[in-house]
Amino acid sequence: MRIKVRKEIEVPMGAVIPAPVGENPGMITGNWRTFRPVIDHEKCNLCLNCFLFCPEGTWHLDEAEEQMIWNADYCKGCLICVAECPTGAFTAVNELEFPDGVVRLDKPF
Repeated sequence: MRIKVRKEIEVPMGAVIPAPVGENPGMITGNWRTFRPVIDHEKCNLCLNCFLFCPEGTWHLDEAEEQMIWNADYCKGCLICVAECPTGAFTAVNELEFPDGVVRLDKPF
């Protein structure tokens, strides 16, 4: 059975929904983590596994510096990047080891 839909509200099959552009400050989730991934740029061979496997997309390649850059605001501390790095360039370090600690929101959701 096929349902008839008015032409003006019909959504075409295979519709493309544009991805959000830029960062959303209302979605900062870095304050969830207890461990943060720390990269040793000397060991990193730029295989991009951290970029590919990160569910939050917190890693990106800085082509000018030729190194991976981490976005602390959105990293939840899942440490998938640590597990997937073939060269062992990552270590998991407790958040309490850093003077800035975790990213804290000004007000809760």
